Amino acid sequence: MIITQTPHRISFFGGGTDYPGYYLKHGGKVLGGAIDKYCYLNVRRLPPFFKHKHRIVYSLQENVNELSEIRHPSVRETLKHLGIEYGVSIHHDGDIPAFSGMGSSSAFTVGLLNGLMALDGRMISKHDLAMEAIFIEQQLIKENVGSQDQTFAAHGGLNLIKFLVNGEIVVTPVVMPRDRLAQLESRLLLFFSGTDRIASDVAAEQVSNMGRNEETLHQMKAIVDEGLRILTTPEIPLVEFGRLLHRNWILKRKLSSRISTRGVDEMYDKALAAGATGGKLLGAGGGGFVLIFVEPECRASVCGALAGYIRIPVKFDFNGSKIIVYQPDSLG
Repeated sequence: MIITQTPHRISFFGGGTDYPGYYLKHGGKVLGGAIDKYCYLNVRRLPPFFKHKHRIVYSLQENVNELSEIRHPSVRETLKHLGIEYGVSIHHDGDIPAFSGMGSSSAFTVGLLNGLMALDGRMISKHDLAMEAIFIEQQLIKENVGSQDQTFAAHGGLNLIKFLVNGEIVVTPVVMPRDRLAQLESRLLLFFSGTDRIASDVAAEQVSNMGRNEETLHQMKAIVDEGLRILTTPEIPLVEFGRLLHRNWILKRKLSSRISTRGVDEMYDKALAAGATGGKLLGAGGGGFVLIFVEPECRASVCGALAGYIRIPVKFDFNGSKIIVYQPDSLG
């Protein structure tokens, strides 16, 4: 039995430039971090005593005999890709609901890959883990997804990620004093809008608009360097990071008519009126989690204004996807 723990992520700047349609032409850049909210996967060989060969448990339970019968796209394509011929049991549990804008689908794929490799007695590097997950989601499942979610899930950390025109991905940790990191975490609030959505569906319009949105994406990529400079320059007040988030959110809304909703706009406006500096909707858009940046003196008023929404605390994860239980099976 193998149990993997894989983090979700929050993206600050550069989202949209991590789509191959953009970065293979212009190069992309993202600033964000993995957080201490996780996808857990229990993976083991299934003993041959059942009427079914494979059992997959998530929001549904599937008992099937052929890989082609599996409805969960990531499970089906990952098992095929790895050439798994023996029966497996896969159980999922998570801290964050699916379709919430925090990379849950990619965390699942990364964690599943990590677990299945360990089940076969193989180790995989964080870089290869991310690249394999990207291949599965973009080429095999053919989802409209970028390449940042898989990278954050595999590597963990608060990072600058560069997506090169040759397809390579370079991860550079953001180095900053411990107290400044704590100050950043204390200014970040995550609220659930109460609406989930399928990111690939929402992103489809962004992908189709890629050509028309190039100038906006160029501007969003340029903001990444400004955000990094703020984080790594102790003399610059962190409130500037919040103001930059607001500027970025205004730009991001231009990418697609489905980025925001009336409910999200009302939520964000309430936060600003209560003293928030800035923020953004996470992920492709359309719903999910809203990230709010607020200075300490306004934290209570912002939390009060958004008291009707579920709030979760934010801490960064620096481990990435990892094996937390390793008990090799004796079967097969």
